[in-house]
Amino acid sequence: MTKISRRWVAALLGSVVVLAVGCSSLKTPATADVAVSKAAVDNAASAGGAEYAPAEMLSSRQKLAQANKAMLAKDYKQALALADQAQADAKLAQAKANSAKAQAAADALQEDIRVLREELERNNH
Repeated sequence: MTKISRRWVAALLGSVVVLAVGCSSLKTPATADVAVSKAAVDNAASAGGAEYAPAEMLSSRQKLAQANKAMLAKDYKQALALADQAQADAKLAQAKANSAKAQAAADALQEDIRVLREELERNNH
């Protein structure tokens, strides 16, 4: 074999090894991302996401289910993408739920202040 042929074979083998390692390493991140996404969906549900952001909760649950199916099919790239989307939807649902709860608390506080002002005005007259 010539030097060029050896280099070519070495480069080809190196590429095959890199591709094989790269494909197998997708499983670990996909598994971790699916688990993190499940936790995000659970957290959003606990925060009241189903009540305050039903569309986002439905979307996050559907994408999580699709990610799990992709994992079973060993389509780790698709599972990773779907898990990331499910996590984003769940975080949005949680944020909307937290925002709605904060707005409700602020509204209740404003109402309490209004009632107190009315009582003060009555007592001052």
